[in-house]
Amino acid sequence: MKKIPRILALSLTAMLLVGCSENPPSSSEPATYVQSDTTTANTTEASTQAPTEATSEADIPAALPVISIQTKSSDPNAVKFVTEPVARHVSQAIASWTPNYVMPPAPYYEDCTVSISGADGTSLLAPCDAQVKVRGNWTTVYDKKPLRIKFAEKQEMLGLNGSAKQKNWVLLAEYKDASMLRNKTALYLSREILGADGYYAADCQFVHVEINGDYYGMYLLADMQQVGPHRVDVTKPESGYTGTDIGYLLEFDGNFGNEDELHGFPLTLADNAPLLAYNGSDDKVYARALPKNKADRVKPVGITIKSDIYSKEQHDFIENYVNNVYTIMYEAAYNDKAFAFNDSYTDISETTALSPQQAVENVVDIQSLADMYIISELTCDADIYWSSFYMDVDFGPDGNRKLTFEAPWDFDSAMGNKDRCIDGTGYYASNIVPDVNGGKSGGGEYDSLNPWLVVLAHCDWYRDTVSKTWIRTSDSGVFERAYALIENDKTQLQSDFEKNYQKWDNIRNNGDFANELSAPARKCKNEAEAADFLLKWLKSRVGFMDSEFRK
Repeated sequence: MKKIPRILALSLTAMLLVGCSENPPSSSEPATYVQSDTTTANTTEASTQAPTEATSEADIPAALPVISIQTKSSDPNAVKFVTEPVARHVSQAIASWTPNYVMPPAPYYEDCTVSISGADGTSLLAPCDAQVKVRGNWTTVYDKKPLRIKFAEKQEMLGLNGSAKQKNWVLLAEYKDASMLRNKTALYLSREILGADGYYAADCQFVHVEINGDYYGMYLLADMQQVGPHRVDVTKPESGYTGTDIGYLLEFDGNFGNEDELHGFPLTLADNAPLLAYNGSDDKVYARALPKNKADRVKPVGITIKSDIYSKEQHDFIENYVNNVYTIMYEAAYNDKAFAFNDSYTDISETTALSPQQAVENVVDIQSLADMYIISELTCDADIYWSSFYMDVDFGPDGNRKLTFEAPWDFDSAMGNKDRCIDGTGYYASNIVPDVNGGKSGGGEYDSLNPWLVVLAHCDWYRDTVSKTWIRTSDSGVFERAYALIENDKTQLQSDFEKNYQKWDNIRNNGDFANELSAPARKCKNEAEAADFLLKWLKSRVGFMDSEFRK
């Protein structure tokens, strides 16, 4: 797998001036990329006030760029592409428990033009042909929906990811995170942690969005999780190519069954062998990531293939490979045995030519797994057992044929927003966790775990890699820079947050998702309070992990 250069950390001074893209502005970048404090008014309580004629969202000054989306159709109903669609599997689930539920349309592309202007009106991107649609899973049920932009030709967006030109970009709505900073903070930390070792994490920046001239709120513009030279850099096949010597981008995903037959497969997880949770104590608690029988409430998880494949041969090859890699990991960790692939990577057998550790290192990029474990442990995401956990492997000419963990995603339920490690303490990512609908003590349907983060958790050699990576990361000052980013955005983007919440008012009127929030998150009355809670939680979490990983 090709590696990308490390994203250099900003100095504190530079960091206080730029948005989520942590690359310092170059001399060629427009000055409007730089965010400065454009307001001195105290808006602490502003988001709890109802809009008035004098303080409509259009009248509030803002420091961020504006993405304008204009439908090519002049039909007034054309805008329904962003207001009505709900992901099909989500609407089907809702219909199963809601009498007389009227099924909404599934997300669909609308032909549009997309342009970007600076806060001062300067053109940063001339109108370009694109298709736009609603994207996401349960976030599609909210009034403010996340979006995907698919340009007809590759475009760079506000200097993100080294000004790499891409066709596909996403706009995250941040609807249930009152701080609107969890994804941005987690992705910043991920770029620092993974980027230090040559792996990929999405770049991002806040923007305002207008659709057909109407203001739709503040969004987080971000890279899309996909194969590409500046994203997940594995071998991309030519259209129609059916050979297995390509790169595969994969998501550990409970929604794998919603994919077509080529793009999803179940996991066997060493015949669903039990895993010993890593909980920081001498208590030995075992669990399985798959249901033991049909009566088990645990829901099956599998793999969604996110990259392009064109044949059953490719599908079957990667299914067999992933399941065998997990078996190699399990046999090494639990039975002290070494297994290895044959030359065609179609079968494994026990070997005495390798140690169990070497057997794992032959098929898993251990540094990437340690990095992803640290990110997962740091953020305590409620979905960790279920989805948005990415891996890839490259069987192309330059590929290393190792399962590599990168491209972290989806943190709006993380870092204290949902009731997980709410005081910032306790082991989480390698431990047993309640399903996403349960609180910290359960209350959902079942308990589960992420097998990829648990299977090696008790191996001393793997724990050593984690500890060394944590110490290197912590000593780099990245957490202090993350704290400053949160404080800076809370202050510098006051008017931008106010503009968004004048439009949506979803901190007070949060009935659609209040039951998902932790008690401290529900108590926040405005963005500033939510940002303060996030900052307090993150500092506590870093303190806990520092005390554990420096032992």
